[in-house]
Order: sequence, then C-alpha cells, then structure tokens
Amino acid sequence: MKKPLFFLLFSVIFSACSTNDDNDFNNPNLIDLNFRLQLNLDFPEYNDLQFPGNSFTTYNEGIKGVVVYNINNSQYTAFELSDPNHPPNNCSAMTVEGIIATCNCEDANSYNIITGELMEGEGEYSMKPYRIERRSNTIEVYN
Repeated sequence: MKKPLFFLLFSVIFSACSTNDDNDFNNPNLIDLNFRLQLNLDFPEYNDLQFPGNSFTTYNEGIKGVVVYNINNSQYTAFELSDPNHPPNNCSAMTVEGIIATCNCEDANSYNIITGELMEGEGEYSMKPYRIERRSNTIEVYN
C-alpha cells in the first residue's frame, strides 16, 4: 500500500513542475542578440552609476539601446530600449528621462526602467531585461 501511495504522491509532485518558466521573455517583436557591455566605473562616462538612483544609457548596444539603473549599489537593472510592443522601426527607440523610458511612436508608450513595467500606453509586453553583474568596479551587461 505504501509503494502505490508513494508513486502517486511522486507523480503529482512531478506533474506540478513545469518546464514553462513564467519569466521567459517570448516577445515576437524583439530578437535575442548576443552582446557583452562592460562599464568600468572608474571612467568618467559611467561615474553616475556609482550612486543609487542614477542610470546610464547607450544606443550602441542591444537592438535600439540599453539602459542600466543603479538601485542601491548592489542591485542594478538593465533593459532594452526598443519598445517591446512595436517591431523595431524608426520611432521605437525609447528615450530615458528619470526612471521613465518613452517610445517616440504615436502611442508614446512609457515604461519604468527599474521594473520594466508598462506605465502608460498600450501593449502586453514589458521591457526586455538583460543580465547584469557587478564585479569590483565593473558592471557587465549581457544577453
């Protein structure tokens, strides 16, 4: 009696596990690019990232650019600057002001660069996140 009960319990637990990760980013508008961006905080252009509440934006990496935000010197975020609710085009590159990234398209979607969430506008996707690590005085952003 114990073996069938054990196998029943095991199968219920095993079937409850899913290979579908809710954090997967399956946005048909944005492709996955492989890149590595290293920001040496000793360089003046990245100096603002040494202080919480500051961000750095580059339009030379990612699809339309990358924004990096310092939350508290041990936590950082990095997101793609192509509006996730538009295929990349002339107006889909977002500009950053404070903690808000805004699309230049007609609908002017706005996103929070700390969470990546859509703040204003229409769409089902949040900003595409990138991996980020801080080692000593270097921040590395990659996909």
